[in-house]
Amino acid sequence: MVAEHFGHCRSFSIFSVENNQIVNVESLLNPGHKPGFLPNFLNDLGVEVIVSGGMGGGAIEIFNEKGIQVITGAGGHAQSVAEQYLQGTLKTNGAVCNEHMQHNECGH
Repeated sequence: MVAEHFGHCRSFSIFSVENNQIVNVESLLNPGHKPGFLPNFLNDLGVEVIVSGGMGGGAIEIFNEKGIQVITGAGGHAQSVAEQYLQGTLKTNGAVCNEHMQHNECGH
């Protein structure tokens, strides 16, 4: 499932795509939520697009600096959401999480 808050997810689903089709899915445990770490970690893995319910502004800024597309406001089964992205029907709502200490504030 797509996490409501990017940094607090249990794991990342990493989809490999060829010819606009998912050809492989890897699940990678979240190595920990430290400011600035995850955007660099995922960039080093070659990730080009991040999809989440919500995300802090600092992470969005780092992803943008690295040329990684950020889509927030997503929800549901991760593979279904990835397929929506590939079909061009998944759009960001720009949800930014402002307070990391509370839950249910992201994605809305």
